[in-house]
Amino acid sequence: MKNADIRNLSLEDLKNQLKTEQTSGQTMRFAHAISPLENPLRLKQARKNVARLLTELKRRENEQATNTAN
Repeated sequence: MKNADIRNLSLEDLKNQLKTEQTSGQTMRFAHAISPLENPLRLKQARKNVARLLTELKRRENEQATNTAN
């Protein structure tokens, strides 16, 4: 998922996508521990997607806090 796509998501969609990515990443880690994944780089991509989603979520929270403080 690209940053431009993430910025276009609504807050609710952003939270849902974050939960989905975290769940799929955890599932992949468990599967990789049992038997190696065909493409272990998917683990890295999942972590980066979660980080991107969390960054956007924090940015929006900070923006909202700044707007309410003014």
